[in-house]
Amino acid sequence: MTEQPTPDHILQVGLGFWASKVLLSAVEMELFTELARHPEGGEAVKDRLGLHSRSYQDFLDALVALGFLERRDGIYSNTPSADLFLDKRKPSYLGGLLEMANHRLYGFWGHLTEALRTGQLQNEARSGETPFFEALYADPARLRAFLAAMSGLSHGANLAIATRFPWREYRTFADIGTAQGDLAAQIALKNPHLTGIGFDLPEVAPVFEEFVEQNGLQGRLQFVGGDFFSDDLPPADVFLMGHILHDWNLDEKRMLIGKAHAALPEGGALIVYEAIIDDDRSENAFGLLMSLNMLIETEGGFDYTASDCMGWMTDAGFASTRAEHLVGPDSMVIGLK
Repeated sequence: MTEQPTPDHILQVGLGFWASKVLLSAVEMELFTELARHPEGGEAVKDRLGLHSRSYQDFLDALVALGFLERRDGIYSNTPSADLFLDKRKPSYLGGLLEMANHRLYGFWGHLTEALRTGQLQNEARSGETPFFEALYADPARLRAFLAAMSGLSHGANLAIATRFPWREYRTFADIGTAQGDLAAQIALKNPHLTGIGFDLPEVAPVFEEFVEQNGLQGRLQFVGGDFFSDDLPPADVFLMGHILHDWNLDEKRMLIGKAHAALPEGGALIVYEAIIDDDRSENAFGLLMSLNMLIETEGGFDYTASDCMGWMTDAGFASTRAEHLVGPDSMVIGLK
C-alpha cells in the first residue's frame, strides 16, 4: 500500500531557519570553542556565555537534538564533527564561513523573492554599501579568516583532486584563484615531483606564503599576483579553477575557459571544480541552492551541470572532457588540450 503523505518534510524545510539560526548563534557566541576547552554543565555554560535563565536549557538541548552537542550526566560537550570544524582554535575551523552566513547571508536571503522576480543581487551593493568582497580584501584580518574558512570547506575535495588526477603525467600546475592555497598545497604534498603556482589578487600573497611555509613547501610553490580577467595566466601544464566559475555570467565563464585553453601547452589540462549540479538537476540540492546564493551575491553568477561545463570546454577547443565526483556535493570537470 502507498504510504499516506505527511507534512514532516514540509515543516522541516519550511521552518529550517529555526535550526539554522540556533547553530549560527552558537557559532557567534563561540560555544563550541568554549566546550572544546572544557565540557561543562548547563548552568556553567549559561554563565560563561551570558545566557538568560529562560533560554539556555532549550538552546543547549536543541543543539543536542540537532546533533551538534552531546549531553552525559548533565555535562555538555561537542560532537566529534563540531569539535573538529567549529572550534575556532583548530585549523579545520569552518566557523568563518558560518559567521559570514550569520552576519550577511541570513539577512540577504530574506530578499530571495525579490531576487527571483528581478534577477538582481541582494547583498550590500543593493543598498549602495561597499560590496562585501571589496571590503573583505581591504581588511587583512577578515581576509585571512575568510580564506582559512574556504580551505576548511574545500579540503576534502582538494585531497581527492590531489590523489585522483593522473599527476604523474605532468610537471607543473597553477591554481587560479588560489585563496589560502590549500588545493595547491595538497597537490604538492601528494605529488613530490610537481611544482606549482598560486594565482590570486595581490592582497592574498601574505596569507598564501604563510600557509606554504607552514606546510614546508617554500621551494615548490610560489605566489603570482594578478587579475585573471585582465592579466595573463602564469605558464603551467595544468590549470585549476576551484569555486571560481560560478561567480561569473555565461560570457565570463566562457572567456575564462577560453583563456585557460589558449595558455595551456598541447596535452595540458584544465580542472574545474565546485558544487556542480547533476545533469538531471534534481539531486544535488546544495549545488542548486549555491546557484541561488550566486543570484543573491553576484550580478550574473550561477552554478551549472557537468554537461554545461564540458560543452563550454569543447567550444573553447578542448579535445576531450570528462566529469568525476569528488566528495559531498563537489565534482570536477577535466578538459584536455
